[in-house]
Amino acid sequence: MYGDQETIRRILTELGDTWAVVGLSNNEDRAAYGVARVLQRFGKRVVPVHPKAETVHGEQGYPSLEAVPFEVDVVDVFVNSSLAGRVADEAVAAGARAVWFQLGVVDEPAFARTRAAGLEMVMDRCPAIEIPAL
Repeated sequence: MYGDQETIRRILTELGDTWAVVGLSNNEDRAAYGVARVLQRFGKRVVPVHPKAETVHGEQGYPSLEAVPFEVDVVDVFVNSSLAGRVADEAVAAGARAVWFQLGVVDEPAFARTRAAGLEMVMDRCPAIEIPAL
């Protein structure tokens, strides 16, 4: 329900290659760090979004989605479920085409709002697991 294969395929192959990764920092122990590296290997531009605004994997970071000075296609969310809905709303406001909530991140009202706004969305999935399968 949160991530049918057709939606996953569409997000990974058709909706654009600029991915804002919310929660991405230089902490190599965090899942976002490794997932961002996999996305890069598959040709995605990874834009770190983190309060520290660090440069990660060679890409300039920004403190918020609102601060990113160009369009992003997909917003990949590595924050806990209690914060994820706000990030999904920010993704809609920023004009993103899709929102991806990582494994363990579920917010059903945010899913409904984001889909109602016309964006593709998956929850509780990992693109680093899904993309090699394509």
